[in-house]
Amino acid sequence: MKALVLHQLQTPLTLQERPDLDPPADGVVVCVKAASLNRRDHWITQGMYPGIQLPVVLGSDASGVVIKTGARVGNYWQNRAVIINPGQQWGDNPAFQADDFHITGMPSDGAFATQMVVPVSQLHEKPLHLDWRQASALPLSGVTAFRALFTQGKAEKGSRVLITGIGGGVASFALQFAVAAGAEAWVTSSSPLKIDQAIALGANGGFNYKDDAWPQRAIQDAGQFDLIIDGAGGPGYADLLKVAASGGTIVSYGATTGAPDKLDLFKVFWKQLRLQGSTMGSPTDFENMIAFVERHQIVPVIDEVCPLEEGNLALERMQSSRQFGKIVLSMDPGVDATL
Repeated sequence: MKALVLHQLQTPLTLQERPDLDPPADGVVVCVKAASLNRRDHWITQGMYPGIQLPVVLGSDASGVVIKTGARVGNYWQNRAVIINPGQQWGDNPAFQADDFHITGMPSDGAFATQMVVPVSQLHEKPLHLDWRQASALPLSGVTAFRALFTQGKAEKGSRVLITGIGGGVASFALQFAVAAGAEAWVTSSSPLKIDQAIALGANGGFNYKDDAWPQRAIQDAGQFDLIIDGAGGPGYADLLKVAASGGTIVSYGATTGAPDKLDLFKVFWKQLRLQGSTMGSPTDFENMIAFVERHQIVPVIDEVCPLEEGNLALERMQSSRQFGKIVLSMDPGVDATL
């Protein structure tokens, strides 16, 4: 097998040949067909993630075929096309993850390899309407968007939803899911091109958050928002309080620009806002997300497909935020994606 390995922080990943894997009793070995990148992968390379253990094979999202099964697994999964739920050991409470919750791809080896070991509890059959690359883009970003939008945000048909920072994987899925559910979806971005791409996916319109007057323009064009899905935080969070409707909800699934400089509590209590955190998703969220994707025949947005050998270039592209949708590593880019 081949694997991209992180040996030292702030250094490129190294492509290595390793012995083929064998499964534990309650696990399987998956022959990886495609894997997708998440910002988590970049943060780990830079030391910006708790509990980093090296060396490690990064990558949380994969699609592939089960080629070996452990002694306690049985034969059901053998030779099946699968995707993998990267959130392990969520725990018994659907409201929040347990203390030992962790994500595939650190501390355990992940998907940037031609083979990976996966607990059988994390396997799900690949949606039939998705090819390998599309399927690999779905798990982490898809379940994060689904939980933020529906489980925590309670979005429904007719909800007016604002999705910030369109272009990233979670934001792109949130837009697709909102449109499929019949919500009225709007976006923000610093890129007019990305706003146009979002409109092509069904957004009603968008606003450039670099324009100081965007909140006023948003209220004028769209009205205030029942639900805001945000992964940025930072100084721009103050604007979200302005455009949130009274009784509305702001769901935060990340803080890529840091903590807000200040929080206008007057707006929070006077408008009776609900500020809600959201991280990944429970096993039920994951199952419901897959069912939603299959029911609505949603196809993930792929920005670029690279061979495994170009994993470092793919990480650089993601870090620069030039992409719209997911960046995918194909283990055999010469093979048709549908095989």
